[in-house]
Amino acid sequence: MTDHPPAPDMPALDPSAPDPPVRRFGPQPAGSALDDPALIEAYAVAAHDHLRVNFVTSVDGAVAVAGRSAGLSGRADKRVFGVLRMLCDALLVGAGTLRQEQYRALRLDDRRRRWRRQHGLPTHPTLVVVSASLDLDPDQPALADAPARPIVLTTTDAPADRRRRLARVAEIVPAGERALDLTAGLSQLRARGHRRLLCEGGPVLLGSLTAADLVDELCLTVSPLLAGAGAGRISAGPASPVRQLRLGQVLVADDGTLLLRYTRAATPGPTRPPSTVTTSKDTIT
Repeated sequence: MTDHPPAPDMPALDPSAPDPPVRRFGPQPAGSALDDPALIEAYAVAAHDHLRVNFVTSVDGAVAVAGRSAGLSGRADKRVFGVLRMLCDALLVGAGTLRQEQYRALRLDDRRRRWRRQHGLPTHPTLVVVSASLDLDPDQPALADAPARPIVLTTTDAPADRRRRLARVAEIVPAGERALDLTAGLSQLRARGHRRLLCEGGPVLLGSLTAADLVDELCLTVSPLLAGAGAGRISAGPASPVRQLRLGQVLVADDGTLLLRYTRAATPGPTRPPSTVTTSKDTIT
């Protein structure tokens, strides 16, 4: 095997250090199936400021099938997808993903609305759209039919006519002048009480959040599909420094779907034994 130089921004490996242990996982993982309360506990986060990102990918790294992530998402992914939305204060999404994935209004079912009320949360999380150009249709259901008034993060240089049109259905929050300042934008969201943030993409937004070192957690579903060539990765944009994460959780569904949870290496969360779960993102423009 040929030795490769370390990636930029990564420390060189110490050849005298012992190899890390490698353990077998599967094909028959131990553990009982998680019911809804256990799944909620598995994805719980503290009340402090936290940005979680959620993506699904194929085993060969595709972020979409036929241009949309829906082709990768099975029942186990959809189940976790719903839990993460229920747990967040606000849902962050890039304008390109909002259009490409044809987002509907962010409206939870009765059971999840009831859970939020019981835990002192607003009935629905707030949709936050990231768009520098404000190229958004105010009549799009995700905005016009939203049960909680959406927020649009944009720039002070965004076109005034688009700002006026969108102000009918959303709160327009400037963060940066010509370019979006995501650090300032997230600070404004948190000042409004949106401390637990969930980002569903897309790749350019994830790339920008990574470059700004704002990602606290990545929830990654690996779908047991070979999508083939053509689709991009879950992250896109200019190169940025490598960020170290730690594996905090591995769940597996009976169909072979892996549900992985990674957290910032500097702020590790509690580790949990592997479990089984049986049932279910761009251009910033």
